[in-house]
Amino acid sequence: MELGIGIGWRPEIATEVESLSGIDWVEAVAENLCADHLPDSLVRLRERGVTVVPHGVALGLGGADRPDPDRLAGLAARAELLGAPLVTEHIAFVRAGGPLTASPRLEAGHLLPVPRTWDALDVLCENVRIAQDSLPVPLALENIAALITWPDEELTEGQFLAELVGRTGVRLLIDVANLHTNHVNLGQDPAKALDELPVEAIAYVHVAGGVERNGVWHDTHAHPVTAPVLEVLAELRSRVDPPGVLLERDDAFPPGAELAGELDAIRATLRKAAPSADPDHGLRQAASSTDPRPVASLGPRPGPAPTSDDSAGAGTGARTAASTPVPAGTRDRTAVAQTALLSALVAGTPAPEGFDHRRLRVQSRALAAKRADVVAKVAPELPEILGDGYRAAFLSYVGSRPMSGGYRRDALDFAEHVLIAGGPADPVARRRLTYWWQDRSGARPPRRTTRLVRAARAALVGK
Repeated sequence: MELGIGIGWRPEIATEVESLSGIDWVEAVAENLCADHLPDSLVRLRERGVTVVPHGVALGLGGADRPDPDRLAGLAARAELLGAPLVTEHIAFVRAGGPLTASPRLEAGHLLPVPRTWDALDVLCENVRIAQDSLPVPLALENIAALITWPDEELTEGQFLAELVGRTGVRLLIDVANLHTNHVNLGQDPAKALDELPVEAIAYVHVAGGVERNGVWHDTHAHPVTAPVLEVLAELRSRVDPPGVLLERDDAFPPGAELAGELDAIRATLRKAAPSADPDHGLRQAASSTDPRPVASLGPRPGPAPTSDDSAGAGTGARTAASTPVPAGTRDRTAVAQTALLSALVAGTPAPEGFDHRRLRVQSRALAAKRADVVAKVAPELPEILGDGYRAAFLSYVGSRPMSGGYRRDALDFAEHVLIAGGPADPVARRRLTYWWQDRSGARPPRRTTRLVRAARAALVGK
């Protein structure tokens, strides 16, 4: 399906998005939409014939656990409500712990990279097939930006994506800003990744802004798109004509005129990079769409040899796990590794062997800052009540309290923590915070026994 040029729809810029000219489609964060009711702005856009694609952020398909049926049902319901031609998610894990590791559940509140190993690929492919079976429309998966990389990886990003497509037939959402981020932070060559991945599987492309601080690129979605990101978009366009390209913006929203200017820059980049001067380009691109990149070129994959039925697939080594369960122990190993990493990032446990400790500290601080920012958005009363002391108090709280139930639960737990500690010092602010907490979680702050139980649970998380 040809999508065209789009922009990420957010409530904060709903009016601006509706007034932009030349917008063919929009993308909305699935978890921010009700499963049975659309915001008026999206209703009006759909009535104008604008396609709306739901973009999930919470499935965690790269995690060790199988996808949660309720989350899948919610994503399916939103796709049907929107009449969407496809849904999208990320190649990432967002939570760890739980039954597979007999440890408390930890939430990252962020998209974290999966190791590019055969074990992780086996788990991801089975999770993707479960998701595909549960969704009413095709699924496309997005590459993510990373501050850290796993030790002892066995595949490059392009090879990992090629294997994923070959095994599952899933589509790709390629974020060129994330390719640039990984170039700056991890030294990964965007051009090499584009050469290795199956560009014919691209459903659409993300373009977004970021900022570099102290040699680290932060994929903020709160800054203008930079020239290096547009250069990666041009590299992609020189290889394939993507069905859709979308501008993402999640914070620090500029006026509509600035958004229009960024969209114009994207259009200009696509025009200039189109290989129209090559008369054979169209023929080669058409041929490549019927001849997926052979995954066998990646080298032998450890494990059983392919059966005779595998020869008709995308590659001789890629199809062996296409329909078989994940080998015994693979999910357990993945769970242990991901839990160790996430615990180091959010609970202060020792860094797993092989990771860059400095980068882990940067990632840990970034996760804490994001928690503070998002809680301030989902519960704006908290920074209003606590004033200038909100951020310092929240970051102190984060140091001993990993998130275990999402941002709204995090806001309630933080307010409870402040009240139990005797804050805020101002009696009027304390009364306001008490009423706010009572309205959302119960008649009064917990008694001493409940506090002791929760303190013990928090101590177990930190071990």
